[in-house]
Amino acid sequence: MNFDFRFFWNLFLKRLPLMMAAFLICAGSSVFVAINTPKSYSTSATLLVEEPQIQSSGALSENAGVQLEVIQQRLMTRANLIDIANNRNVLPDEEDMTPDEVLDLMRATIDISRSSGRDRATVMQIQFENGDPQTAADVVNDLVTIVLNDNARQRTRAAEGKLAFFEQEVQRLGIDLDAQSERILVFKSSNAGALPDSLSYRRDRVDLLQERVARLERESSGLQEQRGRIIQVYQATGRLQSEADERMSPTERRLLDLEAQLSQALSVFSENNPRVKLLQNQVDRQRELFASESAGLVAEGGGDGAEGSEDALLQISLAQLDTQLESIEIETTASNEELVVLQESIAKTSANQIALDALERDYENIQGQYNAAVDRLNEARVGERIEVSSRGQRITVIENANVPTVPSGPSRRKIVAAGVGAGLLAMAAIFFLLETLNRTIRRPAELVSALGVTPIAAIPYIESASRRFARRSFQVTSFLVVLVGVPLGLWLLDQYYLPLNQIADQLIDRLL
Repeated sequence: MNFDFRFFWNLFLKRLPLMMAAFLICAGSSVFVAINTPKSYSTSATLLVEEPQIQSSGALSENAGVQLEVIQQRLMTRANLIDIANNRNVLPDEEDMTPDEVLDLMRATIDISRSSGRDRATVMQIQFENGDPQTAADVVNDLVTIVLNDNARQRTRAAEGKLAFFEQEVQRLGIDLDAQSERILVFKSSNAGALPDSLSYRRDRVDLLQERVARLERESSGLQEQRGRIIQVYQATGRLQSEADERMSPTERRLLDLEAQLSQALSVFSENNPRVKLLQNQVDRQRELFASESAGLVAEGGGDGAEGSEDALLQISLAQLDTQLESIEIETTASNEELVVLQESIAKTSANQIALDALERDYENIQGQYNAAVDRLNEARVGERIEVSSRGQRITVIENANVPTVPSGPSRRKIVAAGVGAGLLAMAAIFFLLETLNRTIRRPAELVSALGVTPIAAIPYIESASRRFARRSFQVTSFLVVLVGVPLGLWLLDQYYLPLNQIADQLIDRLL
């Protein structure tokens, strides 16, 4: 198929006014926007997260990236941005804007970037763009001040909160420790005779008492047998002693026996032993008895006869034996009572040991918690002092925001180039759209394609001179109207309705 260049050229010329109108609208709008868009100035400040000057486990330490993320979220809050906009008069027409619109514009003109990584410093850069260079610098400095103050305040507050928490924890654990100590003391006081630490002594004491009871029973049995023999000998012979023992009285013989027992006891026990004290008392009484008996015999000078003397000796001997038996019985009873008490306390010792171990285990647990809390309290005190003196992890300014002298935008050439490109695309779109929508037959080739017949000859349309003049006049008029009317319409739209740059921003926002 041969390309009919003349046909498309004539068609292009025919549609040129409409295409030029679209081109002029786009290009003129871009030129108008580029001319009327005010200059903007951008400035920035750089912040650095420094490592702690004093390393301490009590100082606050957190990931620098996370710290900057938290700071950015706090910085971009509604209250901060609206306050800065009001204090610095960032937006000239702020009085006619709602708080949400002010907030959106502030967030759109503030750019915060962060960079961090392994073996790299953690840096934050705050950038702001505004038509007034001084305002741009002031806003960035305000943002930096908010970051520094907020970071110092938050870190100090966190350190103080940590210190206050551990102070309360130490106080609470101290009270619990005292209460547990008091419970242990009360338990020991109420079970003083059945505690595990005296179990060995009580068992030894039980063995000693059992031996003492057995010995006392043997002594009691021996004395009873002796008493029976004395009575038996007296009834059989009428006398208390045989011929071999006539020279020694029973009192003297008993005194010698007690002294021998006392000497033997002193070789085993101390002078404070109850057994030794009992024997000493018996020896003293026996000596007194022997002394009084000897004095009585001397005074009587032989008495009233042998029979009276034997009766008196019998009564004295039996009285001595009864006294000894009574003393042994008293000592045996006391030993048995003490033995019962000790056995009961030994039986209770196991349960008391379990209860006491539980109390002491709780005490040790509380003591461990208390010691750990005291250590953490000391660390918190050190950390609080580090934070107050600004020697922990902190954010510093390594580059302040300066007042820019060279505008950062807008790029007028880019705006005009974008408008021209959009106009050319609009011209091409209009041309191909009209050509696609037009279904009329205008060439012989279209006749053949539509009807399937081949014409013998094609007679072209012959335009008259008046028709040609009218057509050309219309084209020139349309071209002039487009050339003058489009810029005029854009100017009126910018002056009396809405600035073109705002219209362009709104269109871009809706399209995106």
